[in-house]
Amino acid sequence: MILKPYHQDNSMTLYCGHILNVLRELPAESVQMCVTSPPYWGLRDYGLEAQIWDDPGDCEHEWGDEQPGDPRGGSGPNAKEFYADGGKTTYARQVARGQFCLHCNAWYGSLGLEPDPDLYVQHIVQVFREVNRVLRKDGTLWLNLGDSYNSGTQFNHHSSGLGDANRYAEGKHRGDWQGHRPMVSGLKPKDLIGIPWRVAFALQADGWWLRSDIIWNKPNPMPESVTDRPTKSHEYLFLLSKAGKYFYDADAIREPHAEVSLARAKRNRFGGKYQGTDTAEHGALKKGKGYGPNGDHDTVCSPGGRNKCSVWTVATQPFPQAHFAVFPEALVTPCILAGSRIGDTVLDPFIGAGTTAGVSKKLNRKCIGVDLKGEYLDMGLKRTAQDVFKFQERT
Repeated sequence: MILKPYHQDNSMTLYCGHILNVLRELPAESVQMCVTSPPYWGLRDYGLEAQIWDDPGDCEHEWGDEQPGDPRGGSGPNAKEFYADGGKTTYARQVARGQFCLHCNAWYGSLGLEPDPDLYVQHIVQVFREVNRVLRKDGTLWLNLGDSYNSGTQFNHHSSGLGDANRYAEGKHRGDWQGHRPMVSGLKPKDLIGIPWRVAFALQADGWWLRSDIIWNKPNPMPESVTDRPTKSHEYLFLLSKAGKYFYDADAIREPHAEVSLARAKRNRFGGKYQGTDTAEHGALKKGKGYGPNGDHDTVCSPGGRNKCSVWTVATQPFPQAHFAVFPEALVTPCILAGSRIGDTVLDPFIGAGTTAGVSKKLNRKCIGVDLKGEYLDMGLKRTAQDVFKFQERT
């Protein structure tokens, strides 16, 4: 296979195709870091063309029936509409969850629409096994994932599992079709499925070092109509590494010291109980040159600021075009700063509307991006050309 870029310039190379096919053609140890957000399991149909997964390579596939799907799904080539009364009234839209080959274990569908989370995790592991191969020995992976709940809602013409879409219209009855949302084996209805941690532990078992679970705290979360649990306002960002020792620039993403920490450090260093004691005894507040009794707060503690903590408060960003899940630039920026040097190559295997490419360019890095949908790549190219990405130095 000759890998032909969808677009290539001095700052980025974009590919359109099945992620596994593209990754397998990239040279080993050719990128420094990867930051990405794959399609979440069971949440939406992105309108992507179905692909073959788990292909043994020697089977002439015969696809079985489509797996029953989520009646709350969206539009796209994977969505199936159901009607009543000769197609006059639409009552639901069901997203098909792929087809299995009748002769092997291959599955034909879109990543994120697998009929169960185990198959989704299996596919995610396959993707990042290839990412591991193309990472340099000291490379890192920054992986954003959200969670979902186990519904298991069964519905047919006797039930009301679809809310408003399940009601009678114009005095006419619903059609007699049946379907269901995927019920995760071993979980109860309403259970949190734990997709991010299932993926993290599976990647750890596949050889990755699981180094940090970062909480993406969203100050502007999507409202939820739930009354028996808190509104979900966070997602996970996992830091994984290819080896035990890896490149990580802590100084590039240090946070400003809190005023109370500066005051405490100044008091302890220049007149408190630690005065005159060994500097190594009391940790980072005492280390380094230039820590003198001159009263300057920025020289009392580490001049660059404190080590970045594991809770990042980043607001989601609105995006007017047809893409449902766009990375906030402020979430991608510290990942790239900590995980790469100027001139390094950043990989995003699910680049979507191009935030990673735009931020990489702003930070003088190169970027390789992959997406299955050319429309999304075009969005990213347009955004990058318009120079809409902003990066502000920490003050």
